[in-house]
Amino acid sequence: MNSIDASIRNNKTKGQLNIIRNNGNVPAIIYGGKEENQKIFLSKKLLKSLIEKENFLSNILTLTIDGKTQNVLPREVKYHIISDEPTHVDFLRVLPGVKIKIDVPVNFINQEKSPGLKRGGVLNIVRRKVELRCPSEKIPENLTIDLEGVDIGESFKISSIKLDSDVTPTIQGRDFVIATLAAPTVMKEPEKPVEAEGAEGEEGADNVEAAADGEKPASEGEKKDGDDKKSAEKKPTEEKK
Repeated sequence: MNSIDASIRNNKTKGQLNIIRNNGNVPAIIYGGKEENQKIFLSKKLLKSLIEKENFLSNILTLTIDGKTQNVLPREVKYHIISDEPTHVDFLRVLPGVKIKIDVPVNFINQEKSPGLKRGGVLNIVRRKVELRCPSEKIPENLTIDLEGVDIGESFKISSIKLDSDVTPTIQGRDFVIATLAAPTVMKEPEKPVEAEGAEGEEGADNVEAAADGEKPASEGEKKDGDDKKSAEKKPTEEKK
């Protein structure tokens, strides 16, 4: 569980709120339960280091305020529209027995021990987070799915995850799918175009040149007729004696 120091703030104007931010801090509020809302501020540098960690909004945080510790759950972070720096945080008090709705991430382990993945299977994740209703003191860090021994065609439903008796998914009435291990998608390579085989010898060269000039190449029969005709024209006619 992460821990961070915080201080009480008594600002009443927007200018005082800006001074808090200009000094490298982020205003925040703690609400929930029978106690009144509590206005605090905390270091922006420390807050950003926590936000950068995975699942900030689903992990309980311990705030130390004036020497007293208090467990809270981050519920919302507001950011500056231009700089994208955090400008305000809402914290919910963690009180025993009080149930809340929260998105809990799904964690997949032992991918290297899955025969389906080794054979090229694809893990299709339908839900990376599952919304649960649970006591604030029993929030699971994540929902773990073990892929050891899992082969192609198998699927994981919410019923395959062991939950505490006080922890229930907000989706009721159906055993919804979280992930499936699908067969690999085989991409068919495009067929290569068949290259025309070049004609051999002088005949092939004549056809290529004729095509280049826009003329239709003569067939073998046509060539022979033409050749005979030329021979006849060249043969001198015999004079009658």
